[in-house]
Amino acid sequence: MIHKGLLRWFLPVVLLCFCWAAQAQQAQQASVVPEEWGVVSARAEAVLQAGLAQTTSLEELRDELAEWRSRFLAAQETNAGRIATVRAEIEALGPAPAEGETEPEELAAQRAALQAELNQLLVPVRAAQGAFQASESLIERTDSLIESRRTEALLQQDRAPVNPALWWPALSAAGAWFIGLASSLTAPFSSATSRAFFADQGIQVGVLFFLAVVLIFRSGTWTRRLRDRWSIHEDSSPLARIGLFALSIARMVLPVLGLYAAVNIIRLIGATGLAVERVVEVVPLMGATILAVRWLAGHVFPAREETLTVLPFAPEKRVEGRFHAYVLGLVMAAAIFLRAMVESSRQVAQFEGVFLLVLIAVGGITLVRLGHVLLRTGQAAKTADDSGGFGAQMSRWVGRALMVIGAVSPVVTAAGYVNLGQAMIWPTLLSLALIVFVGTLQTVVFDAFAVITRRKDRAEDALLPTLVGFGLAVLSLPVFALIWGVRLQTLGEWWVTFLEGFRLGETRISPEAFLTFILVFLAGYFATRLVKGVLRTNVLPKTKLDSGGTNAILSGTGYIGITLAALLAITTAGIDLSGLAIVAGALSVGVGFGLQTIVQNFVSGIILLIERPIKIGDWINVNGMDGFVRQISVRSTRIETFDRQDVIIPNADLIAGTVTNYTLGNSTGRLVLPIGVAYGTDTRRVEAILREVVEAHPMVILSPPPVITFEGFGADSLDFLVRAVLRDILFLVTVRSEINHQIAQRFVEEGIEIPFAQRDIWLRNPEALRAPQPETP
Repeated sequence: MIHKGLLRWFLPVVLLCFCWAAQAQQAQQASVVPEEWGVVSARAEAVLQAGLAQTTSLEELRDELAEWRSRFLAAQETNAGRIATVRAEIEALGPAPAEGETEPEELAAQRAALQAELNQLLVPVRAAQGAFQASESLIERTDSLIESRRTEALLQQDRAPVNPALWWPALSAAGAWFIGLASSLTAPFSSATSRAFFADQGIQVGVLFFLAVVLIFRSGTWTRRLRDRWSIHEDSSPLARIGLFALSIARMVLPVLGLYAAVNIIRLIGATGLAVERVVEVVPLMGATILAVRWLAGHVFPAREETLTVLPFAPEKRVEGRFHAYVLGLVMAAAIFLRAMVESSRQVAQFEGVFLLVLIAVGGITLVRLGHVLLRTGQAAKTADDSGGFGAQMSRWVGRALMVIGAVSPVVTAAGYVNLGQAMIWPTLLSLALIVFVGTLQTVVFDAFAVITRRKDRAEDALLPTLVGFGLAVLSLPVFALIWGVRLQTLGEWWVTFLEGFRLGETRISPEAFLTFILVFLAGYFATRLVKGVLRTNVLPKTKLDSGGTNAILSGTGYIGITLAALLAITTAGIDLSGLAIVAGALSVGVGFGLQTIVQNFVSGIILLIERPIKIGDWINVNGMDGFVRQISVRSTRIETFDRQDVIIPNADLIAGTVTNYTLGNSTGRLVLPIGVAYGTDTRRVEAILREVVEAHPMVILSPPPVITFEGFGADSLDFLVRAVLRDILFLVTVRSEINHQIAQRFVEEGIEIPFAQRDIWLRNPEALRAPQPETP
């Protein structure tokens, strides 16, 4: 009755609390998904439905939607702590009663209250999830519209640039642009006011002019002289190569700084106009492009024959390769300058395709010839049995690709598909430059590793610089994607998807979880090694355990430590193993059939470590092979034979087969030595001599004493057998040899003969062996 009374008061209070919580949750839901989002989503829907907005407006709309999506993603963690607590309390109550069953009223009321609270707590979370899905859908539709427009622009066909009717107007527009540029540059000197202003700025102009002349025309000479003063070659040492690499960068950067100083003079004198502004912006970029291409060509096609390269280019091929690279650098610089002309003049923009056809044609022809050089070099490195290595294969692939693109892009451009032609040739040139740049950085990484580790070679076989070089190649993949037209927003989406990972059952596998797993497991692994080291050096030597017990403890500690490290890493990474129970059950069947032998050897290895029938250092005989046990692992045991050969024996053979362990309990063992003497020898005297010789040897144990027996009458000798126990069976061969030497010496001194084998030979037809007698006449 008391419980029912309390229940009557409890239910109204719970209902009031739910009403208050509902109001609070509605307010919280409004804060999670504000009304402003409704306005933004409606505007985005209208823009996408109309499809008339410019691409730049769509990009801005997408950025706004991405910000909202990030807010909704973070809002999904609202009440996360309380939700987890309520769910734990519900689970503690046990499973809900099945249909037709009941449970105590107090328990039912508590379950209903907790479930209602959980539903209220999930309201803002579900609202955030719905808004997140809506924003995600709008972003996908925006990206689809932008990509469709880019595809249409890429495949758009303009006027064919090969039409001769366009050539003269194009030249006239270009000439007018240059005349206008010259007028803008000379305008500051046309009036007295401008000349006075220029006179006031004369010191600054003079300083900038001096810096421009020095950096552009003299920096290369100075760096070249500095290089010659070192009197070293690039392949003399890794440190020298790193120094020359830094010097080559300075040789590239200093003239660019001089160009910046030169264009600042134009700004300082007051030259104005759209054409001037664009030229001032692109001139340093043009210079940087030409110098960068020259720098890359110097690493791929170096002038010095002794300089190390990726492929063994012949000297004449190097000269040809550098020439083609310089031409491509000039073409790219001219394309940059053409872009400045197009952006500053509508007349030039009308005939952009004509100028681009010339540049793409020159670049395409150069690509074909450069691709031919790379293809021939890669084929020369290829032999009948070998492809020539990765460098040769890459050279052949790149060479063929350059030849195809160089031949197709001018044709496509001439047909009027100017955008498509540009999308083929310019990304190709940039990709080629990026490949060379990454390869150059990889060589620098190897040289830096050689300097740090003080190796005289390039450390090309080391693992760490190889991994760093591979990491550089992986990091360059987003740059390749951007070069070939992938939008930065698309890369961001790929990165977000990569960080989110994938779901495996109820567990989400993400890079963060994987990195956490690796770090925790490595920490546990090194902690296990530390514990094993302490046990091996400080603890176990102070005990009375033999080598077998020590090895068993160390092996068990290692296995247990690695297992605990793996479990701790899995738990820390948030991986739920319960979701893998079905998969593990299915795999266990496959393990039982397909990996039966491995499992059998694994279990046998554990038995060997626990039972210890053999231990490291024991002399054993397995399947007729004698050797010392050198290592006992969970799958196999390694023994070293007397011929210094390592034999790997599966642990199952040691458990199920017959194994002779000569040193299991102790190192003593019996020597059995057969001796034969001639008939007629005093047997008692022989027995006494043998006993004296054997008992005199220091390795023979006298308790129990050696046993000398007269075995019987052999075919050629009187046979004796010496049985003696040695202190260390490992010296069996040496002791046998020494005792044989002493017995031979005593037999000679005593006049005892060791007989030879005697055999009687009977001939069945001796008359046939007689020589025939000559006939008498």
